[in-house]
Amino acid sequence: MMKKNALQGLFCVLFIVCFWVPVCHGVTYINISNPLLKKSPIAVPEFKAFSNSAEEVKDGKTAVQILNEALNFTGYLKTMDPVAFLANPAQSGIQLSEINFRDWTGIGAELLITGGVLVESPGNVKFELRLFDTFNSKLLVGKVYTGPESQIRRMIHMFCSEISFVLTGKYGVFNTEMAFVSTVDGNKEIFTCDFDGQNIKQITSHKNISLSPSWSSDGKWLAYVSYAKGKPDLYIKNLKENRGAIVNLKGMNISPDWMPGQLKLAAALSFSGDQEIYLLTINGEVIKRLTDSLGIDVSPKFSPDGQKIAFTSKRAGTPQIYIQDIGSGSVKRLTFEGLNNTSPAWCPDGRKIAYVGIEKNRINIFVMSIDSGVPVQLTADSGDNEDPVWSPDGSMLAFTSTREGDIPRIFVMNASGTDQRRLLSMNGKQTQPDWSISDSTREGM
Repeated sequence: MMKKNALQGLFCVLFIVCFWVPVCHGVTYINISNPLLKKSPIAVPEFKAFSNSAEEVKDGKTAVQILNEALNFTGYLKTMDPVAFLANPAQSGIQLSEINFRDWTGIGAELLITGGVLVESPGNVKFELRLFDTFNSKLLVGKVYTGPESQIRRMIHMFCSEISFVLTGKYGVFNTEMAFVSTVDGNKEIFTCDFDGQNIKQITSHKNISLSPSWSSDGKWLAYVSYAKGKPDLYIKNLKENRGAIVNLKGMNISPDWMPGQLKLAAALSFSGDQEIYLLTINGEVIKRLTDSLGIDVSPKFSPDGQKIAFTSKRAGTPQIYIQDIGSGSVKRLTFEGLNNTSPAWCPDGRKIAYVGIEKNRINIFVMSIDSGVPVQLTADSGDNEDPVWSPDGSMLAFTSTREGDIPRIFVMNASGTDQRRLLSMNGKQTQPDWSISDSTREGM
């Protein structure tokens, strides 16, 4: 079965359990929720070519480049310039006993990655990868991955997930995807890409207006809104099996969001006359009505435990963020500052909500602690900023911005609002990102 899967483009991953050592609460422990977090310098020297073949050297360079790009994408690691390196593990050795850690602490490297590569057969490669705490001369994690050369990027990202887990306690973003809206020939279609904006794929071809993509927890389903039939209807699509459902009730069917851990979703429907939020089955059948007010209720977002929804409502006269307990139906208002607060996004830790606020005709992103109720502005003086969505580990936010002109683009930033940079390089307008919360690395383990 493994050989058959390899022939189909899949790959086998071997874990060397004896390499793994849990990190201690010391210099390498990283609290990604710390707003004053500084990036830890990490050294990634060239990989050792075990057979010294040209193919191994090439694959090693590819792997190092992918590692550098992935680690620099985080808000807590910064790869160092190889010009500063005093040693070359590719020549001296990549194992713990072969490393002089003073060569690395002397240049300020808190962490060190060593790697070895072996081409076992034509087109098939094996990586031996280790992460070290240089100040404690300690091995933190070690893994061996084997598979086709076409899967080098995926193998390296799996190792990055292990790095993230041993440093932060969370597997990070390295094996997640982003769904978003982009214009194509004047139309709006749904696309997906990897966490870092690579591997872009077009999902819909309605040649109309498609909006509001939302991932299911398992990453297999995508819900979105499309005007393909002349009005806003809700589409529920299985990305692998090309099946799904359409919610085309009377009126508008918009703003879907999946219930965590279940194949149910909330959406704003107006078939009863007023725009209210309903709970739906995966087949688009109404389970029950969740909100009931005289004002419009839209943009539901489930809390991480699935017990509450945050949503936007005009029940008090202006758009504001509210939180409702699904079981009891009790509702409390979250935002009070500003006359227009919309697009809530629940942080994965359940303690904060990001949202869009309009003040002095400027659209910006704010974060509010649910307990304190104090808003913190994350964007300012950089165009209009909308559509916030959290990364699955809570370390980052993706959002839409017009800071480069009138054309909206998707950007990412650290959870504290620092390190804001553009995610995608493609034609057209990109908006409404949604970050998948599933990590396929963990499947089948």
